Amino acid sequence: MSSDADAAYEHTLRGLEGQRLLRKLHPVSGQNGHVCIRDVDGRELVSFSSNDYLGLAHHPKLKGALIDAAAVHGMGSGASRLVTGTHPAHLALEEAIAKFKSVEASLTFANGYAVASGFATAFLSESSIVLLDKLSHACLIDACRLSGAKVRVFRHNDLEKLEALLGWADRQPDKDRVVIMTESVFSMDGDVAPLEEIVALKERFGAQLLLDEAHAVGVLGPGGRGLAAALGVTDQIDFHLGTLGKALGVAGGYLAGSRAMVDVLINKARSFIYSTAPPPILAVAAKVALEMAAGEEGDARRESLRELMTSLAAELGQQESPAAIFPYQIGDEAAALSQATALRERGFYVPAIRYPTVARGQARLRLTLTAEHTGEQIRALTQAIADYASSHGAV
Repeated sequence: MSSDADAAYEHTLRGLEGQRLLRKLHPVSGQNGHVCIRDVDGRELVSFSSNDYLGLAHHPKLKGALIDAAAVHGMGSGASRLVTGTHPAHLALEEAIAKFKSVEASLTFANGYAVASGFATAFLSESSIVLLDKLSHACLIDACRLSGAKVRVFRHNDLEKLEALLGWADRQPDKDRVVIMTESVFSMDGDVAPLEEIVALKERFGAQLLLDEAHAVGVLGPGGRGLAAALGVTDQIDFHLGTLGKALGVAGGYLAGSRAMVDVLINKARSFIYSTAPPPILAVAAKVALEMAAGEEGDARRESLRELMTSLAAELGQQESPAAIFPYQIGDEAAALSQATALRERGFYVPAIRYPTVARGQARLRLTLTAEHTGEQIRALTQAIADYASSHGAV
């Protein structure tokens, strides 16, 4: 590697550090749900950073299912499913997801990012128009860029702007499709989309709708089936995007919908076609997690989670949210880093979220809950936040 290249890299890193935007990996060991031990000093921290909302990632039943599956199936899958063939575990999981989402079929990918890029290569082109909520996840933004589609962004949850853009899109000649993209639960703000109204607009203008339910599956709706199920609009969603690595506690992502849609994905989604398939043992474990989330244990864990959500909202003085994500707004990037560091000293691992994940000047602490947190831990965390605010003159 040339010294000139290294000098350029160092310049980039110094620039990020000067803006308080430099990221580093923080090693942890002994992570078990909401508790982790930092390797650097061996201190135990209570984590309020995980998306493992139901606390399933370390559940003995899931670990046992994976260990048993490894003894039978081994580890890697060898190649893509179109090269080596499809393992029964993948098919069983996809059938379970389709049943869970009340649709005809689904297809699984290595992660949610791969789902978004696969969707883009299968269904979008330079003749497509995408109408994208401004706060949509980076994977959706990047998928749109990858596709070359005409992208128009509407202000977050702004139905008037969306309606205007749909009217504009309807008048464009030679378009092959118009797709609205939004999340059901937004990952950095914890608020929800006005989904019923978006569906009504989509139907009125003959558009399609991709709904990212990554942070809703497992948490919202009957059996944790998401916001679309909670509102009774499942049949009106064209593309159901979800993840297996958050509330379900495993890894992977999926796109679900009609059988014909999934067959197109199999033939045209480049991130599916040209990726080695996830290990079958993960598919086995994910199917068990899905069954748990949709069953009585999932209901009990959701009830515990909701009680904790009510408690944290009250402690923070925030309006109660349907999601397990609580943004604690700070604004300045350096101040957010300082408070995150102070919380680590008090025994809490809470991430400081900064640009480009959120807009400049909108840095925050992102607090997330799992069903395995306790009321005592929540009270201790909010006391630490209040103490910091008091000592630093914050209101």
